[in-house]
Amino acid sequence: MINDIVSAVNNVLWGDGQVLIVMLLGCGLWFTWKLGAVQLRHFTHMFKLMKGSTSSTKEGISSFQALCTSLSARVGTGNLAGVAVAISLGGAGAIFWMWVIAFLGMATGFAESVLGQLYKVKDENGEYRGGPAYYIKQGLNKTWLAVAFSLCLFFGYGFVFSAVQANTITDALNNAYSFNPLYSGLVIIGLASLIVVGGLRGIARFAEWIVPFMAIGYVLAAIIIVVLNITELPAVLMSIIKSAFGLQEAGAGMLGAAIKNGIQRGLYSNEAGSGSVPHAAASAAPNPNHPVSQGYVQMLGVFIDTMILCTATAFIILLAGGEATGHMEGIGMTQAAMTKHIGMGGEDFVAAAICLFSFTSVVANYAYGESNLHMFKLDNKVGRIAYTIGYLGMILWGSQAALPTVWAMADMALGLMSVINIIAIVWMTPTIVSISKDYFAKHDRGGDMEYKTGDCEIQGKTEDGIW
Repeated sequence: MINDIVSAVNNVLWGDGQVLIVMLLGCGLWFTWKLGAVQLRHFTHMFKLMKGSTSSTKEGISSFQALCTSLSARVGTGNLAGVAVAISLGGAGAIFWMWVIAFLGMATGFAESVLGQLYKVKDENGEYRGGPAYYIKQGLNKTWLAVAFSLCLFFGYGFVFSAVQANTITDALNNAYSFNPLYSGLVIIGLASLIVVGGLRGIARFAEWIVPFMAIGYVLAAIIIVVLNITELPAVLMSIIKSAFGLQEAGAGMLGAAIKNGIQRGLYSNEAGSGSVPHAAASAAPNPNHPVSQGYVQMLGVFIDTMILCTATAFIILLAGGEATGHMEGIGMTQAAMTKHIGMGGEDFVAAAICLFSFTSVVANYAYGESNLHMFKLDNKVGRIAYTIGYLGMILWGSQAALPTVWAMADMALGLMSVINIIAIVWMTPTIVSISKDYFAKHDRGGDMEYKTGDCEIQGKTEDGIW
């Protein structure tokens, strides 16, 4: 019965109804227009803001830690296994639609992260927390909708998404070394426990060190493979474009599959619009001290995740001859492609990469769920223990579950979160535009960039003493 419910919901969101595909594209276009194509006009500014982004305070983590924490959650199964799923079901053209949703998603990610930072609160330890539930409650005064989002987030990031990451890790280790998934799952639980016990700051410190290392290493490997196969690259790029629009022979029927799977897997990877990243944005002490600065930081995260890391995986698979098979293939397809490029060490390399990528996601997912405990007055010892037990239990279940079942539940959780969040941020467009114009004007004038309550008109009100 559970499988039937999950299937029915996903059919509305992603299948025949295509509700989310329309909403995501529409939301990205809406904020690209309302913010004056900020992802193009201010493309270099998001890199400039990373200078001096390593300073933190007792209330908030640094902007760089917030970026690495969000990348920890983003960079995982979606970048290695998700790209393979998109290609196996939608063909090479799915990659083009991943790029499209990422470009539009940069504007969406900017908008939701600005709200996350603006409406942040302090928890019982005096540390910043926030996210869609908080800006829905404070900005729109819709407590019931805030609670609905929090419940979806607990289901998704607190439980199901970590199961997806654990499933991919154990699958990769089983493919490469025939490790028993149960034992692999127990190891993941043990390692995750050591990190999450330190809370958000412990997770942020872990992400700050491991994310740059793993991302740079993976991209360098992809660049070497592209250089070694440079003569085949033009044909791969042409295949992506032709397949994206159904222009290849016998490819017209694949057009819908390319669009659907490209957007679906692209969203799962970069998370723009889903409402997850605002949790990381809200936890930061921004530099300059203005909510919009976190919009730029998290917009950069979308770019790194999809335009760089997902593209790297796509080229690795397509240059090895990967194509649509009609049935879902995950990390095994990426491992097979890497083996073709570098020999028997390929499986080992991908197994190591997916373990790092997915494990960082497992850890960051915990932080997103924990951020919502404050919404239910559960940010105390008992609440955290109960949440942690459920979180670790789902890792063990996911390590042994069937691939289609885990992905279907993840798609449903992500879809429900996205529907609520997109409605909320579009509803709050006046606030997003108003505070963005405040930042743009201060930046153009030069001098003090700090935001103070009353500098511009916003919906609802922020928590006293935050700004």
